[in-house]
Amino acid sequence: MAPRLSLRTLPDVADASAPPLDPSALEVGIMHLGIGAFHRAHQAEFTQDAMAASGDTSWGICGVTQRSRSVLDDLEPQDGLSSVLVRSGSDESLRVNAAVRELRFALDTPDALVARLADPKVRVVTLTVTEKGYRHDPATRRLRTDDAEVAADAAGRPPRTVVGQLVRGLAARRSADAGSVSLLPCDNLPANGKVLAGLVSDFCGLLGDPALAAWVEENVAFPSSMVDRIVPATTDADRSTAERMLGLRDEGVVATEPFRQWVVEDVFAAGRPSWELAGAVLTDDVTPYEAMKLRLLNGSHSTLAYLGALAGREHISDAVADPALAEAVSRMMRDEVTPTLAVPDGFDLPAYEQDLLRRFANPALRHRTLQVAMDGSQKLPQRLVAVARERLATGAQPRLSCLGIAGWMRWVTAGTTEDGRPIVVDDPLADQLAAATAGATTPAVVVDGLLGIRAVFGDDLGVDPEFRSLVLDSLQALTSSGVAVAVREALR
Repeated sequence: MAPRLSLRTLPDVADASAPPLDPSALEVGIMHLGIGAFHRAHQAEFTQDAMAASGDTSWGICGVTQRSRSVLDDLEPQDGLSSVLVRSGSDESLRVNAAVRELRFALDTPDALVARLADPKVRVVTLTVTEKGYRHDPATRRLRTDDAEVAADAAGRPPRTVVGQLVRGLAARRSADAGSVSLLPCDNLPANGKVLAGLVSDFCGLLGDPALAAWVEENVAFPSSMVDRIVPATTDADRSTAERMLGLRDEGVVATEPFRQWVVEDVFAAGRPSWELAGAVLTDDVTPYEAMKLRLLNGSHSTLAYLGALAGREHISDAVADPALAEAVSRMMRDEVTPTLAVPDGFDLPAYEQDLLRRFANPALRHRTLQVAMDGSQKLPQRLVAVARERLATGAQPRLSCLGIAGWMRWVTAGTTEDGRPIVVDDPLADQLAAATAGATTPAVVVDGLLGIRAVFGDDLGVDPEFRSLVLDSLQALTSSGVAVAVREALR
């Protein structure tokens, strides 16, 4: 067995795969909550490249895992080092990332986490905790104050929720007079900075601490951001490839595509890395980029995931290889999503849409449809439901967006795929979804039950007869005839 990647073995790495800076020269200036595969393939890469380009090495990362120790088990023996394996067709490249200099498990050391948040050297906190990690109501975009975990954090236990950890850290920062800080969410939520600001404010309200809320208002920035890079779950084959290319064993390798994009609202309270030197877009307004990504990429991704998984397609590349599915998402992007977008000047939208289809078709990524299908109740409102709502308001009939929504409804109620494999619904609202459709024997009853879930459909679409009719048409076709027929009918 090859030796493990670590600071000790890093000199053995070939120059082409070595990090572009000396890890021993880095100081921690960023805390990242949710140090999973996406962060290591995205924000950590932008940050490493920014430090290398600018010479400012004060932005090393303290990575925090929120839910399990598995990431720490992979990275601690490697001194935080991990490699990024970039694949496109048969082309492969690999580089070690050294930006992560500290690691924490939030549930093991909550006091240490709070203390690090209060450290004046930490000036930016980034987050990739998934949509459900914010514990908010997607319909109102406010904190679910009735959530048992949120309530327990507010009552004073060592914090376990993201918002509880942040507010406890901000309170400690205020007490220590540690200065301003920026909280930068990087999850797929519209106006994610504004959402996070509202959640922090709501939690301060639960604490009954108006002075803390006022301090946050004056000293904490909440930039919004849009992130884009497809990062599937790492496989044993990825680890074997990394070992072959490095000559060292890397349990933390992440596989991804060549494309990467980061658009960041440039409103920071205490400085930031020079991410623009690494290719990030710093702007006054993230909104147009955010809407394009959420509705074009993520909306198409979810549609391919649900319909593809139902039809027995294991990977997104398998789903988009079906000409009818590819045509469905292509037409959805062009005819339904594009009219809802405010496109930045000079942006070539048709080229972007075609590039998305090429990225989805990259067979080297092997992005599982099941992975994309998780947590649909948290994803659909901004990916598909918003498009349907806006198109219906203009008198249009968003048949393909409604096909994607019907695909989700079929996924959470069918029990098995078309080739007989059991479906496990992995969703924070799984119990509510099951209760809403308990005893349902027809597609109409399923639709009526699920449209009543306000967190997904709001107060309006749940009672919109045109929306109900469009979704029901597709769900009936999916139920009686399968994915191929449902897609063909929606394309008419």
